[in-house]
Amino acid sequence: MKRLSILGSTGSIGMSTIDVIASRPDAFRVVALAAGRNVSRLESQALALRPELVVVADPDQAKALASRLPSSTRVVHGRDGLIQAARHPEADLVVCGLVGAAGIEPAYAAVDAGKDVALANKEALVAAGAFIIARARATHATILPVDSEHNALHQCLRGEDPEEIKALWLTASGGPFREWSREALAQASPEQALRHPTWVMGPKVTIDSATLMNKGLEVIEARWLFDVGPDRIRVVIHPESIVHSLVEFVDGSYKAQLSASDMRHPIQYALTYPRRLPASWKPFDLVAAGSLHFEAPDPDRFPCLGLAVHALRLGGAAPAVANAANEVAVSAFLAHRAGFLDISATIRAALDRHADAPATTLDDILAADRLARTTATDLLASGVKS
Repeated sequence: MKRLSILGSTGSIGMSTIDVIASRPDAFRVVALAAGRNVSRLESQALALRPELVVVADPDQAKALASRLPSSTRVVHGRDGLIQAARHPEADLVVCGLVGAAGIEPAYAAVDAGKDVALANKEALVAAGAFIIARARATHATILPVDSEHNALHQCLRGEDPEEIKALWLTASGGPFREWSREALAQASPEQALRHPTWVMGPKVTIDSATLMNKGLEVIEARWLFDVGPDRIRVVIHPESIVHSLVEFVDGSYKAQLSASDMRHPIQYALTYPRRLPASWKPFDLVAAGSLHFEAPDPDRFPCLGLAVHALRLGGAAPAVANAANEVAVSAFLAHRAGFLDISATIRAALDRHADAPATTLDDILAADRLARTTATDLLASGVKS
């Protein structure tokens, strides 16, 4: 039986993970749950799964929750609580489903403790990939990608000779604005951006899909997961979201991974790796899928993709800066305090100011993250030019 610590248990990844666990109660046991402020959902999860440790963001909420849970469940709070859950001595695998830069320190703590990590938090590798991967190698921790694209690449690369790989191809749905003009994008509302055509995700990730920033972040993540330079990582728009990624070989062959647009598939793969277990959900119907389409992304209408790749090429703290500025701008857009095109403008301006910030240690990366957030907030308040 595999013992799991689930960080971000009340979000979309966490809930899908628990759904997979429920279909295989003989295969998994949850030893820790961590969430932010959705205490009612966390309480229900804790009562059903009986973990040894539960983490919430707020100390008062932690105290109240502890009074409603069995005495065998310890309730802690905040950053230190997340670190405890990430390093839980009984955990065989840490599922990191936290959103944004909040996942950086817990992901590092998990691999530092030698824990295998099922990683859905792409920002951890975007901002601190060099440090997390180096530490994972030193402690022999395995990082298993949960993002559907990287999970697909992981599946396609099993058993392949790295010398025979020409390129990795990440597919993107194109989001709800794939056919919109730049003029129309300037007027796009958060409500329109949240209507993703194929995936059900949290609001931040859904906006990243609409801007194609998610694909830029995934290019950076792929660079660290698979030790491939940016010149060998490509992005292609695939509206059906059925081919989740492809590997191109030196002889001109391609290998693709196809499945339904259901996050339970990559989650179960990561939880059961290196085994494959039968799925409990409806199987993918290849005939019903019909035609598949592919097209190149438009860098003029969706500049976030190019900005993320530019940050990767700059190296150092630049990816952390781009990621932090994006998080601030997306939050402002969702709150109707910024326009859709202000997101890319904020990222560009933050990179212009802070791309060369120190990046020698993990603390440097976290400092660059904080600096970029302050700058992005100021830029948006003063009216960043898109």
